[in-house]
Amino acid sequence: MKIAMIVAMDEDGYIGRGNELPWKLSSDMIRFKKLTEGDGFNAVIMGRRTWESLPDSFRPLPERLNIVMSRDTSWRDEGAETALYPGRAIEIAYADGCEECWIIGGAQIYEMFLGEVEEIHMTVTHTSESGDIRFPEWDKTNWSEQIVESVDADDKNEFSSTYSIWKR
Repeated sequence: MKIAMIVAMDEDGYIGRGNELPWKLSSDMIRFKKLTEGDGFNAVIMGRRTWESLPDSFRPLPERLNIVMSRDTSWRDEGAETALYPGRAIEIAYADGCEECWIIGGAQIYEMFLGEVEEIHMTVTHTSESGDIRFPEWDKTNWSEQIVESVDADDKNEFSSTYSIWKR
């Protein structure tokens, strides 16, 4: 099973403000849906606050197994499987026959899984200081970056952005 991470951040590494994305990028939302749904049955792993930040109409994220990491062992919500630690989240995805497992945030969840992923799909939004929650620091030494697409700002994309894939 492929384990990958998907993240959007500004040039300073900010990924969120409060419990929301600090910008509107239609191109990134379309890419997120396409990648995380894939061609088969995939899982998305997220923290409880990320789960709660999803609009009601998108919770759970359709066509994907939704796994929520929580330290609260009694936490439950309809449409979500609960995992206490990263290994358990991966076990749930594997046991359900997922082909891909996507780590979708937030910051603590990204940090927990950095050592587990083969790829990081990253959108850098060309703005700065737009949030209060950062992507964790990571050593890029053993990673290579391939820039895939650049998108200009327009009526559906608040800022220009660059999408790249980092691979080990």
